[in-house]
Amino acid sequence: MSFSNFSDEQGSDNLMAEINMTPMVDVMLVLLIIFMITLPVIQQAVKIELPKANSVRNEVKPESVQLSIDAKGQIFWNNTGIDLKTFNTYAENAAKKDPQPEINLRADKNVRYESVAVVLAAARRAGLTKLGFITEPD
Repeated sequence: MSFSNFSDEQGSDNLMAEINMTPMVDVMLVLLIIFMITLPVIQQAVKIELPKANSVRNEVKPESVQLSIDAKGQIFWNNTGIDLKTFNTYAENAAKKDPQPEINLRADKNVRYESVAVVLAAARRAGLTKLGFITEPD
């Protein structure tokens, strides 16, 4: 840091503090040159050709099962009419698959809630976890 003495017209001496930037710029330029010279030396390595591999995961879309319950309480597995015992068998087989199929439940608006609850409980006991309700838009 350098200080300069300035005197004004009245004759009093005032000190003016100024930072001399020239040495700081010189140091920065020297550091820049040092880094530019040493960087290529550090990055030299053995030249090898790496194998190419695709890291994108192949996602297998799970199958989708259309489970329907009509107004009378009749159960349909992919548009095939079945009873509750057969549904239990189908649900257990579907729960064992990897990945589990997505179960799309379509219930008639006039079906008794009890029929839907029985099917949901049976699906839960079988181990099905991907169950969705399908509705019609307004």
